[in-house]
Amino acid sequence: MTLEQIPPEASPRARRIALKLLRPVEKFLHVQTSSGILLLLIAVVALIWANSPWASSYEELLHTPISLGFGEHFFARSLHFWINDILMVVFFFLVGLEVRREIFQGELSEPRRAALPVAAAIGGMLTPAAIFLFFNYGTPASGGWGMPMATDIAFALGVLALLGDRVPSALRVLLLAVAIIDDIGAILVIAIFYSSGVEISGFAIAGLAIAIIIIFQRIGVRNPYIYIAPGVLLWAGVLLAGIHPTIAGVILGMLTPVRAWFGSDGFLAETDESLSKLRKKVADGQDPHSLLPDLERINIARREAIPPVIRIEAAIQPWVAFIIMPVFALANAGVSLGGLGEWSSESTGIALGVGLGLIVGKPLGILLFSWLAIRLGLAALPKAVSWSGILVVGCVAGIGFTMALFIGALAFSDPAMLAVAKLTVLCASAVAGILGLILGYRFLPKVKNRITADQAEKSTES
Repeated sequence: MTLEQIPPEASPRARRIALKLLRPVEKFLHVQTSSGILLLLIAVVALIWANSPWASSYEELLHTPISLGFGEHFFARSLHFWINDILMVVFFFLVGLEVRREIFQGELSEPRRAALPVAAAIGGMLTPAAIFLFFNYGTPASGGWGMPMATDIAFALGVLALLGDRVPSALRVLLLAVAIIDDIGAILVIAIFYSSGVEISGFAIAGLAIAIIIIFQRIGVRNPYIYIAPGVLLWAGVLLAGIHPTIAGVILGMLTPVRAWFGSDGFLAETDESLSKLRKKVADGQDPHSLLPDLERINIARREAIPPVIRIEAAIQPWVAFIIMPVFALANAGVSLGGLGEWSSESTGIALGVGLGLIVGKPLGILLFSWLAIRLGLAALPKAVSWSGILVVGCVAGIGFTMALFIGALAFSDPAMLAVAKLTVLCASAVAGILGLILGYRFLPKVKNRITADQAEKSTES
């Protein structure tokens, strides 16, 4: 919209000033690495705050009770619970949407295409877990084996983006597919190994919520806001069942429809017909209220021009990237160095297990299992992707920030162990990212016209 097309109540000068002030913010939000940069800055702020003279205010803030209820019925939890167990449901909902989309029409839709990222992701999960258990088996810290399994998609893709033209599109797609499968593995690990005792009544409530969602879909309910109520019921059922409540977000994402109702052709046809009716009504000078039905039909056609899974993913992705994940980082990256306590053998085991698991285990597992899959004829190395590229993917996959911190909070009840684990995740993720950048600049050749090269690659594949 230009300055000449402003709302009647707006001031042209005020709007010009507002646009000038917001332009740098808009540019920042559209840069691919922006979410990773913001996440890193917030993590640094949390780390400094937790070790500053105002560290007590940090702990007090996280333990601030927040209540929700009516009458005599209240649901009261700390701010930390609201962030990790409620706000992060939206993050896991986004993960569920991505998995649903990839399985339907992405890299996981065909066995041949999915074989390489599946093998790489399995290796990237099993090898770090094995390294952690090597240093911690039989100790009180052994429960943290799930921490080095995770990959942070935002940071990993951000590092690849810094390499620019050196990274072919096929390599980015491979990393994205590996990270998504990695998330599926992390979700299963959380659901199976980091949940409390099973409560049958919770499963009954969750089953009822899923049944309601499926019934809504069968009768043609397409408004996403209608699904909030059964989504909340699903969250409550999963929480009561003893499974971590964020799994409710994944389930809801996996149930989201992947087919468009109108599609692009239907949208154009419906819009043309409605516009014709609107032109006639306007020409006849009809009351503005008579325009509402046709405008609503256009609105529905616009909403249903693309699949709900893509539309909702695009709508919530900025909120997750620039609000939810930074808030999570602020609440979980604040490691008090004074809280590490006296360094013990368990501390050494955790540091070695998490650190080597992310820095060494990830690239080693991804390389080894990828080689085995190709060697056995189960997969093929994509064109324009070299083994050096897979090594770079393995290194940046060692950035385990968000999911690793999340699993660590579930795995360790001892504050000293959790502090060591968090600090190691932060340090190891930084090392993995820097190592990925160094190897990328060293081994990946720079292509002057990457767009043309990617197009040629796709035409060759087809």
